[in-house]
Amino acid sequence: MVTSEKKLKQRAASLSVASNTSLVCLKLVVGIFTRSLSVLAEAAHSVNDLAAALITWSAVRKSAQPADESHPFGHGKFESVASFVEALLILAAGASIVYAAVGRVIKGALELDKPLLGASVMAASILVNIIVSRRLFSVARKTGSPALETDAWHLSSDVYSSLAVLVALAGVAAGQKWKLAWLRLLDPAGAVGVAALLFIISARLLRGAFRHLTDASLPQDEITEIDRLLRDHYPEFIGYHRLRARHAGPEHHIDLHLVVPPNLSVQEAHALCDHLETDIRDLLPRAHVLIHVEPPAEAPSAGTGAA
Repeated sequence: MVTSEKKLKQRAASLSVASNTSLVCLKLVVGIFTRSLSVLAEAAHSVNDLAAALITWSAVRKSAQPADESHPFGHGKFESVASFVEALLILAAGASIVYAAVGRVIKGALELDKPLLGASVMAASILVNIIVSRRLFSVARKTGSPALETDAWHLSSDVYSSLAVLVALAGVAAGQKWKLAWLRLLDPAGAVGVAALLFIISARLLRGAFRHLTDASLPQDEITEIDRLLRDHYPEFIGYHRLRARHAGPEHHIDLHLVVPPNLSVQEAHALCDHLETDIRDLLPRAHVLIHVEPPAEAPSAGTGAA
C-alpha cells in the first residue's frame, strides 16, 4: 500500500474519533438533563462508536506496517479482527439498550424534561454522522479497508437511529402539550428501535468479518474477473489450475499454478508470470500474487480453471 493511502486511512480514522468524542459528550449531557432513555441509548451508541473508532484507528495504523519476521504475510488481518470486534460491540450495545428500555417501562419511569432539546441534539448528530460516514465510505472504497467500512456502517446506523429518536422525542413533546400520556412510550420505543437496527448491522458485519478471518474465497465476481483475465492471455500458456484467492484486511492474496508450453524458456516463463501478476494487481489493487509454473506433464488433465 502506498504511503498516501496509509495517511488517507489514518486521517479518516482520526476524524471518526474526533466526531464520536464530541457526540458522546453532547448526548450524555442532554440525556441526563432530559432524562430521556432514547437519548441516553444514543449516547451509549456513540460511546460504542467511539470505542469502534479507536479500534479502527489502531487497526489501520497496524495494518499499514510492512511484513516482518513475525508477520511475513503483512498485518492486513488486523483490520479484519478490528471489524469483528466492532461488530460484537454493536451487538452488546443493542442488548444493553433493550435491557434498559424494558426496565424503564416496567418501573413506569417515563417522564421526560424538555424532549425538544433532545430532538435538537439528534438533528445535530444526524448531520455530523452523515458527513463523517460519507467520508469514511469514500476512503474505504479507495483503500479497500474493511475496518473503515465497518466504522462507516457504524456511523450510518447512528443516522437512522438518531432519526428514530428524533421522531420519538417530537412525539413525546406533542404528548406533553396535548396531555396524551400514552405518547410517553415513544421514548423507550425509540430506544428499542435503535437496538433493533444495531442487531441487524451487527449480524451483517459479523458475517463479513468472519469470512475474512476464516480465509473464505474472494467473492465470485472477483474470481470470475481473474478467470477472464487469464483466459484473455490463454494463447501464451496451456492452462491454469489451483487458483486460490482470499482477503487479508484491505489486501488480496492470490496464487495459482500456470501450465506453460515445454519449449518456453525459464526467462520467458518468468516474464509471462510478471506480466500476469501486474495485470492481476491492476484488476485488484493491493493484490499479492504468486504463480507456480508447471510443464504439461505435471498438470491435471483439465485445461483451464480453478481447482
